[in-house]
Amino acid sequence: MSLRTMGLDATLHDYLVEYGVREPDIMRRLREESDALARADLRSSVEQVNALALVLRLMGARRAIEVGVFTGYATLAFARALGREGKVFALDISTEWTDIGRRYWDEAGVAERIDLIIGPALETLARLRSAGHEASIDFAYIDADKTGYPAYYEACLALLRPGGLIAVDNVLWSGKVVDPAAQDPDTAAIRDFNARLKDDPRIELAMLPIGDGVTLARKC
Repeated sequence: MSLRTMGLDATLHDYLVEYGVREPDIMRRLREESDALARADLRSSVEQVNALALVLRLMGARRAIEVGVFTGYATLAFARALGREGKVFALDISTEWTDIGRRYWDEAGVAERIDLIIGPALETLARLRSAGHEASIDFAYIDADKTGYPAYYEACLALLRPGGLIAVDNVLWSGKVVDPAAQDPDTAAIRDFNARLKDDPRIELAMLPIGDGVTLARKC
């Protein structure tokens, strides 16, 4: 929901991006094209994507799953971070928006590292598991329909190797998670999801106030 970290005004956010983020020109151009769309709010924040890409490099990650692609801004960053031998399984239900990303992936020379799979994510995750990817994925990023978070999380956790990492976007939901008046299905789903992860003994947990809130869950 938020294109920049909550609590930062535009001036401070611009400073953060200028001095705290290295955004290649091709990613900047994809971001600007994405931001011209009616649903620009679906793009993950620049600072969040930059931080996650650095985490991937620190992990030496080679296999990643992304649930919810939009125009593939984060996908491009992940593919670059995974290196030449890397693979991103990018799951979405839209070709309208992902076709925009494809152009930039091709131009960046990373298209061969991205396996874009169009269709219901849970079905795709089940196929990945049956295809032998169980306990082999280094990293998963979940940024899709909020009511689906618990099921996506469980499916990704099964695919993740021990020590692998799941990042879940929008866990602060523009502050609505602490607004008693916000009782819509998405907000309620995120509250329930956050409570579920808090006591999950299968993971180590950190919720970070970056972007619209991102939870990092490391599989024990």
